[in-house]
Amino acid sequence: MNQLTRLLIEAGPLAVFFVTNSQAGIMVGTGAFMAATAVAVLLSWHLERKLPIMPLVGCFFVLLFGGLTLWLDDDLFIKLKPTVVNLLFATVLFTSLALRRNVMKPLLGTVLNLSEEGWRILTVRWACFFVILAVLNEVVWRTMTTDAWVNFKVFGILPLTLVFSGLQMPVIMKHQIPDEADPKEPARAE
Repeated sequence: MNQLTRLLIEAGPLAVFFVTNSQAGIMVGTGAFMAATAVAVLLSWHLERKLPIMPLVGCFFVLLFGGLTLWLDDDLFIKLKPTVVNLLFATVLFTSLALRRNVMKPLLGTVLNLSEEGWRILTVRWACFFVILAVLNEVVWRTMTTDAWVNFKVFGILPLTLVFSGLQMPVIMKHQIPDEADPKEPARAE
């Protein structure tokens, strides 16, 4: 699956959440978000024939916190979901570093070939970024209206994540291990 398709599948549920919330309110928006997230995971599985780990974890928490929101008729739970998920990701990353079992390498090792130092730097940065996102989410939902929080979730978190990802390119380039030449290819004469 190409990166644009992946981005559309992963961002689609947020768009559904935003539009539905603006038209029908947070409860209907939450239900639509839950359905769209489940559809996105199924679509991703259909296109790639494997379950994507991060979207699957995200789907679990959307269904859990969205279900609590609808069942208890309290939007607190859907507002807490980003905080809990981001703190969970940060905890997993920091714990993996402490145990010297970097979890980012198995997750991204098919896309990136980095030195151990590169993996360590990226893991620390992403763990810190997840903590920052959790704190930002707490500040926004506690100080702003529900609609402002939804706008932040859709138009704040995703762009911040994309910008942060782009800012990691110097580390990736510096610690990239060149792919070894294919042994089946004959060496080129210069």
